[in-house]
Amino acid sequence: MTTTPMAGATNAPAAGRKVTPTGRLILPATADRADWLTARRSGIGSSDVPAILGLVEKKPPLTVYYDKTGHDVDDAGEAAYWGNVHEENVARTWAMRNRSVIRRVGLVAHVDHPHWMTTLDRRVTECPLTEDRTPCALEVKTRSAFKSAQWHAGAPDDVLAQMLWQIAVNGYEHMHFAVLIGGNEYHQGTVRADQYTDVMADITTAVDKFWTEHVQAQVPPDPTGDGETLVKLFRRLHPTRSGSVDIDRHDDALDALADYNRHQRAESAEKKAKSAAKARMVAALGDAQSALIGGERAYSLEPSNAAPKVDLELLAERWPDAYAQCVAPNPTERIAIATQYKGDF
Repeated sequence: MTTTPMAGATNAPAAGRKVTPTGRLILPATADRADWLTARRSGIGSSDVPAILGLVEKKPPLTVYYDKTGHDVDDAGEAAYWGNVHEENVARTWAMRNRSVIRRVGLVAHVDHPHWMTTLDRRVTECPLTEDRTPCALEVKTRSAFKSAQWHAGAPDDVLAQMLWQIAVNGYEHMHFAVLIGGNEYHQGTVRADQYTDVMADITTAVDKFWTEHVQAQVPPDPTGDGETLVKLFRRLHPTRSGSVDIDRHDDALDALADYNRHQRAESAEKKAKSAAKARMVAALGDAQSALIGGERAYSLEPSNAAPKVDLELLAERWPDAYAQCVAPNPTERIAIATQYKGDF
C-alpha cells in the first residue's frame, strides 16, 4: 500500500541521502502532504504501475497521465482512508511476528533513473530471513473480505507489480507483504526478485515507455479500461462544457459513435428479448410458484426485496427540510445522438 506520508517519524534522514541500496530520499515521511503530491508528479510511483499495466479496472492508464501532468484526478475513497488508518497496526503486527524493526522512510527515487519513484510503507532495518540481517522493506495492505480468495496463492497481480517496482527502485533482493482482509484475516508473504527477473524487465520497460511517450511528450494514452470510470474521469476534468468540436476527420471518434449505436441497438434488443422470455416463463407457471423439469426445480417466481419507491416531489412539497437533508444531487450526463446519426452512416 503506497500511502501519503504521516507524522510521527523520528530521526528522519535528510533529503538527497541514499537510504536504500539504489534509492535516494526525495521527501521524508514527515513531509507535508501538498509537497508530497507535488513531488510524486515528477515520476512514476508504485501505485501507478498496476494502472499503467492495465491491472486495475478502476484506475486506467489515462488517470495516471492526467495526474502526472498536473490535473486533479485524486479520487481516493473510503477504502483508501481505512487502509491508511489500519496501516500502522498491520505493520506492527508483522514486525512483532517476525521480530523485526521497521521504520518509515518517505518518497524515494532511483539514483540513476529519477522518474522511478516509490513511497515504501516501511523499511525493515534487519531482514528476518537473511543470516546477515540485511535491510529490506514491507508492503502493507488492507482488503475487503470479498477479495480474500485473491491472496490464497500469494500477492495478487496488482500488488505483485507494485512490489516488483519497489524492488527495482530500491535495489532490494526481496520484499515482504502483510495484508489484513475483512478486518480479521491476516496473511503475510515474501516476493523475491530472482523469481521475477523477466517480469521486472517488462515492468521497467513499460513504465519508461509510458513516461517518455506520454507524460514527457504530453500525449495522452488511448482511453482504455472501464468505461464508467473513464466517464467519471472526464467529468472531473471538464466540470463545465460549452461549444462544439468537429469530429468529421477524427476516425476514432467516428468509430466510437458507430460502436455506440451498434451496442445500443443490441442492448435494446436483448432487453426486449429477455422481457419477452420472462413473460413466457411466468405464463407457463399458471398459478404455481415453481416450474419442474424431470421432477427437479428449474425456476420459480420469488418475492424480490426491491428498494422502496420514493415520491421525491411529494417529499419536497410536504417535508422540505427532510428532503434537503436526505436527497443529495447526483449530476450526470447522457449521450444524446442526433437523429441522422442514430443508425449506420
